[in-house]
Amino acid sequence: MIDPSISTFLVTLLNIGILFVVLRAVLFKPLTRFMEDRAKKVQDTIERAEKDKAEAQALLYRYEEQLNHAKEAGAAIIKAAEEQARKQGEQIIAEGKAAAAQALDQGRKQLEAERQAALAIFRAEAAALVIRASSRLLKRELNREDSTHFAGLLLQELGKDQDV
Repeated sequence: MIDPSISTFLVTLLNIGILFVVLRAVLFKPLTRFMEDRAKKVQDTIERAEKDKAEAQALLYRYEEQLNHAKEAGAAIIKAAEEQARKQGEQIIAEGKAAAAQALDQGRKQLEAERQAALAIFRAEAAALVIRASSRLLKRELNREDSTHFAGLLLQELGKDQDV
């Protein structure tokens, strides 16, 4: 069998030691550095993600606040526009009523003026008729009954004039 000698043992031990130093210098240190760098990058990414998340939440909060303010401003604008439209509608209705009242009053005045003019024409014609009738009557002799009868007719006609 194989007799392990001390020299073989020492050489093997020396080989293992050299291999350990070489592997440590060539493999373990870069690998350890790589793992540390990788862990640092992962930690930085997590921190950046948390920071971005916090910024996104703050931005979301600001946007929600702006949206709420915009909704409130929009509601205020709509309310003001409705109020203004209501006031304008009331003003237009009031102006229309005033114009209608003025037109009605003007129509009444015109109707009264026309009635007065017609009444004046009627009185003039009635007076002319009375004068013609009087001139015919004067050609013949009037008695007391005729005078009373014609005076009654005249009063009756004048009474009708005033009722018109």
